[in-house]
Amino acid sequence: MAKFELKLPKMGESVAEATITSWLKEVGDTIEADEAVLEIATDKVDSEVPSEVDGVLVEKLFNVDDVVQVGQTIAVIETEGGGTVEVTAPAATTEPIVASEVPKAAADVAQTVIAAKASVEPVVSTEDRFYSPLVKNIAKQEGVTQAELDTIPGTGKDNRVTKNDIKAYLESRSSAPVAAPVVEQVIPSKVETVSNVAQNVASESVKVEAEVPQEKAQPIAEKSKTEKPEEKSSEKPIAISQGDEIIEMTRMGKLISKYMVDSVQTSAHVQSFIEADVTAIWNWRKKVKDDFMKREGENLTFTPIFMEAVTKALKEFPMMNISVQGDKIIKKKAINVGMAAALPDGNLIVPVIKNADQLNLLGMVKRVNDLATRARENKLNPDDIQGGTYTVTNVGTFGSIMGTPIINQPQVGILALGAIRKTPSVIEGPQGDYIGIRYKMFLSHSYDHRVVNGALGGQFVKAVKDHLESWDINHEI
Repeated sequence: MAKFELKLPKMGESVAEATITSWLKEVGDTIEADEAVLEIATDKVDSEVPSEVDGVLVEKLFNVDDVVQVGQTIAVIETEGGGTVEVTAPAATTEPIVASEVPKAAADVAQTVIAAKASVEPVVSTEDRFYSPLVKNIAKQEGVTQAELDTIPGTGKDNRVTKNDIKAYLESRSSAPVAAPVVEQVIPSKVETVSNVAQNVASESVKVEAEVPQEKAQPIAEKSKTEKPEEKSSEKPIAISQGDEIIEMTRMGKLISKYMVDSVQTSAHVQSFIEADVTAIWNWRKKVKDDFMKREGENLTFTPIFMEAVTKALKEFPMMNISVQGDKIIKKKAINVGMAAALPDGNLIVPVIKNADQLNLLGMVKRVNDLATRARENKLNPDDIQGGTYTVTNVGTFGSIMGTPIINQPQVGILALGAIRKTPSVIEGPQGDYIGIRYKMFLSHSYDHRVVNGALGGQFVKAVKDHLESWDINHEI
């Protein structure tokens, strides 16, 4: 029967993988075209994967919490009625050759290998190493033992063995030379003919000694034994008292935790602070916000004004709009400003305003409100959080007057906006200085000192301050 491979679709620019959060269908369930089969998560955005055909789900190749690469097959759907997927071992095609082209001795060797494969213990995931269902299936079909699989270096997430890793291992195993005495024992009179068959048969052998040279396999095993205990012992256990509550971190919480640690380990964080007088902006917004709501149906907040000022500063200082790759600096042409937004569950997400320098203030207001609304309703698309070149976070929302934010990799800077406060200030006037009440806020600029020196970091945040303080009270929108 015809079978359809359901693959993980491309979900946006630079999105390379996703985590399976739940299966909506089970094996044997009937599926209609465009009906959701499973739910996935990419970074902080959840979405569904629909079926492209009508049929019956006959095989799931991944489990919940597995990480899947874009383009990988997730499930198999039978499009012409029910049934199960028959898995054909690759070695099955060698049986006619053995029966018709080689003596009975070679056929006996092939049967011995097949029988050995059938007796191989099933591969299982351990606490130290996880194997996906796809890798397990390939290992079972090819007769790869647990000990043998444990020696394969993984290139996937958290050093997991991927489909490509095990296939590369099988190819290298197949090309390994076969000892001549094995061929002579099978049939001395036809060494050349049996040698070819013996190589194919030996490539299916389940003996670790024949497939992984001892001098190569041993260091890997020793490394695994020596490194794992160190990793476990590096984190000291915390004493738990009676009445303490243990709360499992959410998937998003784990992701954010990892991103924060990775960022601190990657960038040399330095901060510059400056205070801005935003009295003119405060008074202007108070004057126009009601009319703006009636005319545009949009709420006029301070955020779009701040984002516009940051965008102008990025145009003036393009070396803040960069990324670092090894020892090279990538100067970004597009100015895509991310704005950190708090979700109802307390987590943060950073939707991105694409090409912010091409928006006027009205366009900025509409874009900011749209992203903020969809973030709260968990309706952001993967593209909405991709491609940022600089980030702004408003810590003043929670009453903080300043902060030291962590850089959103691979960017090199992030600006924290503090709470706007009424403060007594010295005001310079034509008749001399006097004390007055002003609306002020702190701007906290964190930047990557590997590529941004103190002068550039300070000049950039000073430019943001200047744009805010030069606001025209008669500005039209």
